[in-house]
Amino acid sequence: KLQTKSCVMATVAINSLLNYKTEKYIDTKNKAVGVLHRLFQLSVIGYIIGWVFIVKQGYQEIDDAIQSSVITKVKGTAVTNTSESGLLVWGPEEYVIPPQVRTLLIFQTRLKPCTADETLTSCFFCLLSKGVMSGKCIRNNENSNGTCEIFGWCPTEKNIKPQKPLLKNADKFTIYIKNFIQFPKFSFSKSNILETTDQSYLKKCRYDEKQYPYCPIFRLGDITRRAGCNFQDMATLGGAIGIVIQWNCDLDKGTSHCNPEYQFTRLDATVSNKSIATGFNFRHARYFKNAAGESYRSLYKVYGIRFHILVYGKAGKFAIVPLVVNIGSGLAVMGAGTFFCDIVLLYLTTGKKSYKDQKFEVLKYEKQHTVQMYTFLRFFSILKGPQYVCIENNELG
Repeated sequence: KLQTKSCVMATVAINSLLNYKTEKYIDTKNKAVGVLHRLFQLSVIGYIIGWVFIVKQGYQEIDDAIQSSVITKVKGTAVTNTSESGLLVWGPEEYVIPPQVRTLLIFQTRLKPCTADETLTSCFFCLLSKGVMSGKCIRNNENSNGTCEIFGWCPTEKNIKPQKPLLKNADKFTIYIKNFIQFPKFSFSKSNILETTDQSYLKKCRYDEKQYPYCPIFRLGDITRRAGCNFQDMATLGGAIGIVIQWNCDLDKGTSHCNPEYQFTRLDATVSNKSIATGFNFRHARYFKNAAGESYRSLYKVYGIRFHILVYGKAGKFAIVPLVVNIGSGLAVMGAGTFFCDIVLLYLTTGKKSYKDQKFEVLKYEKQHTVQMYTFLRFFSILKGPQYVCIENNELG
């Protein structure tokens, strides 16, 4: 009996494999579901055409592996006359330290190394930042408490907080930002400089979104204003500004549709703008010796504006593969509408029993074979659904 049952199951499996499935359509005469199906189809078509192809340009191959190079130069001259430094003329050689741009300098007193007797309290602070303790205790006499001996530069740095910027007209200085980009997938390259033979173009132009979009020369005052900051306030205690250069290139429309877009943001700002972390400064020193051979240094504590330049971008070009993939995906989504309307007919309409009887139907084939039909819906002006008929006919299979 077990062997007979196994043989029967094997025979049924082979017959099922060799069966031929055909298709027929059922006209349900249900306009409500037909309208629902059409609305779903129109929504999918609108999504494919409007969002996928027009907005997202889904017919294009994308290259977002942008290769970029940035070169900067700062120009501008200022004159100062202070008690610390006297009359000085400032050029880029004095106030620019690559890659940092400074707009304010505060001088400290000329210093030289020495061993100094200081109080125990000041000795402790010198241990932290002003020098190295030698381990000796210096006493004026046997009855005195004595002080620590420290090896360091003296006099120590003055704790001065600036009240105004030193270079007041630095907002008129200019920064030249030269940017070259390349998209290797399409062998396409471009720069943010106008392609012209006019040698005087860069001398007379200043960046403007409409008039001079390909002039890479910016005034420092304009940059801070676009970042939402006041230049004089920012130059007093320093700060950091991010300059983002964005390239979105549609190569199907030509190189004229590949233009740089600039965004400016202050990076060191906080919610209250009163944090001790706001601002930017650093120290550097210049060393020399006097006629006696003693070493001296001039210590500079510098407040200024630091620029961080970031480059992003992507390029797109027509390709058959993404076009076919997106169309196929859209057609697959449209098939979900047929399935949804099928569920509505089977379970939510008043004539669901009649539709179910037509959908799952058992017929007799002329050679006494059973024909079982499995139906899926397809709707036209009035809802129509395909039925797949499984005919148990080995010869046709």
